Amino acid sequence: MNLKIALLAGDGIGPEVIREAVKVSESIAKKFNHKISWKEGLVGAAAIDKTGDPYPIETHDVCLDSDAVLFGAVGDPKFDNDPSAKVRPEEGLLRMRKKLGLYANIRPTYTFDSLMDKSPIKRSIIEGTDLVFVRELTGGIYFGKRGRKDNNNFAFDTCEYSKEEIIRLAKIGFELSLKRSKKLCCIDKANVLESSRLWRETVQSMEKEYPDVQVSYEFVDAVAMRLIQNPSSYDVLITGNLFGDILTDEASVISGSMGLMPSASVGLKTSIYEPIHGSYPQAKGKNIANPLATILSASMMFEGSFGLIEESELIKQVVSDSITKKIVTGDLSGNDKFYSTEEVGSWICKRIEKG
Repeated sequence: MNLKIALLAGDGIGPEVIREAVKVSESIAKKFNHKISWKEGLVGAAAIDKTGDPYPIETHDVCLDSDAVLFGAVGDPKFDNDPSAKVRPEEGLLRMRKKLGLYANIRPTYTFDSLMDKSPIKRSIIEGTDLVFVRELTGGIYFGKRGRKDNNNFAFDTCEYSKEEIIRLAKIGFELSLKRSKKLCCIDKANVLESSRLWRETVQSMEKEYPDVQVSYEFVDAVAMRLIQNPSSYDVLITGNLFGDILTDEASVISGSMGLMPSASVGLKTSIYEPIHGSYPQAKGKNIANPLATILSASMMFEGSFGLIEESELIKQVVSDSITKKIVTGDLSGNDKFYSTEEVGSWICKRIEKG
């Protein structure tokens, strides 16, 4: 199979972890007789520095012309520390999601047996956790009306959702739950927010279309608590943009490291696959960043965009082997012996080629 993949490395450790995911993808392609055509694009601070735009039209065209997008991270301290900055790297990410119609972020959280004790949560609590968040990406408070008034002393951000936006996101959640444990949790704040009441009544109206799915409805604050108390009780969870942003970061610590979990953003056009961690600028250029989340994002890409399940499963198995054998970066090693970003990627490539 010929695979056309856009490569958006972005900022910070993005280029380093993307490099290892590319190596692993090429090893898979060689083993299974595929051919990958890579095309690079600028995004985030790297794009601002070169073009003044965090998501240039050239990058958008590269994404549209590809079957999938492998993405690193955006963000740079020089923008974070400047409240008056007129353009920011994160604007590129939001615009990319909007222009590509990426309305659903699929973000799994699961555990590795050999890393249970790395989690800040007790083994007895997180054992058996295997859940997936489906977060709405192109609506809500991040895209609603916003502004300042009263001489900049008053600010407002508006959470706006249409029924159609909720339906298309919920469909993904329902269909995903049918492939898993047939359990779906809708997260909202319907006791307070009108937009949440629309979420709840819309999802309730869809239940009859999916009679095999057991649907529950929980307030966001209750879910935040139960994610720590009993995460294995959840399977598929659907929610809006802001709640999903916060809860998925909370869930990420269950596995023991933000450097472990992948994600996919899907919708109307090309899908994007990316690690859940940020640009981690403190580690930039030091060859210490954990590449596993990006490599696992490539695994999601092979299955999600190309239907290559065997290839995807092999990547996941070899990543699990690397963790079991402690071929990991410093954030997971727990002792003085650890491997560089490049060494971890190379070990995985060799294991794929031998397997």
